[in-house]
Amino acid sequence: MSEKLNAQCHCGAVAFTVELTDGFNTIRRCSCSFCRMRGAIAVSAPLAGIKVVRGQDKLTEYRFHTKTARHFFCSVCGIYTFHQRRSNPEQYGVNVACIENVSPFDFPIVEVTDGVNHPNDGASNGVIGYLTFQPKKA
Repeated sequence: MSEKLNAQCHCGAVAFTVELTDGFNTIRRCSCSFCRMRGAIAVSAPLAGIKVVRGQDKLTEYRFHTKTARHFFCSVCGIYTFHQRRSNPEQYGVNVACIENVSPFDFPIVEVTDGVNHPNDGASNGVIGYLTFQPKKA
């Protein structure tokens, strides 16, 4: 596995380490209703790749639709930290904004996957677009 990265929610009540599956090469957004509303960019980690070091009791779980994916949030500040994926229950998606010294704006192009037509429903179109960030020129 890769190096352990430190991560936490906004208020610091929940802190965890994460070992990513393939560095930041798996970065993506999803178009499902939930991901669309929360707006996070996620990167992949194996289930054994996350260790909560503080605030396990502060994590709140949310499930919707098929109730397969498990989304975890800090119950104090409300920040989405990570989720166990529906498309691959052996993986977590991790909010890159929670990782120390990483910003979603560090990635100029992010793939957007088709979560409306979920792969587990047999109708996925895979990558349906790209989010881009271009810094304003001074």
